[in-house]
Amino acid sequence: MMLFIVLTCFLAGCLAQKPHPCSSPPLLSGDLTVTTQNEKLSTYAKYLYDALGQRVRVMELGTFENKSFTYDALLLYREGAMYEINEHDRTCKKKPLKEDFHPMAIPKDASLMGQVVLGSSSEPGQGLLVNTWTGDLPDKAGKFISTVTEFGCVPVTTVYHTEKFGWMVTSLFNNVLGIPEPDRLNPPGFCLDAEMKVEEQTDFLSLFINKP
Repeated sequence: MMLFIVLTCFLAGCLAQKPHPCSSPPLLSGDLTVTTQNEKLSTYAKYLYDALGQRVRVMELGTFENKSFTYDALLLYREGAMYEINEHDRTCKKKPLKEDFHPMAIPKDASLMGQVVLGSSSEPGQGLLVNTWTGDLPDKAGKFISTVTEFGCVPVTTVYHTEKFGWMVTSLFNNVLGIPEPDRLNPPGFCLDAEMKVEEQTDFLSLFINKP
């Protein structure tokens, strides 16, 4: 009887550990890189992510077709606007943001590809347990493969395909729970008088692929 109870508890523990689709923390900040299959684009960025207020800021430094660029964008989904910010010149462009806010999460219809340990599982603290999922991008725009931590659902990498660049790989690191500089998720004072350029619509993906 005791053996049956032990086996039942063991099986229950295994089932409890089965990965499930999850949502990332609503307030995140950190660093990310984006690279493309055709090697036209490579960028490093600092990001701020606020799912509660539906705000995202990305501050990039990268190369596009062997030319260096910097780019600073604030996306305010509830306002339906994106601000291109140049703090050096204290200038700002305001454009319509045409897409809905999509929180960082593994959709419920995603399929689990596997669970692995990054690093080593030989000693405590030497590895990171992660889950890799695959599924459809919003609006059936293509497929994605995303890896998140088992504990906390913190994003690690996402791979997706675009017609312009082929496969794109986004890697997130130095992630911090919370927003150390919350004022950066509001338009700077010199942006308050910026007029909306209705003819120039944008979306989140354009932060990385629509470079001049």
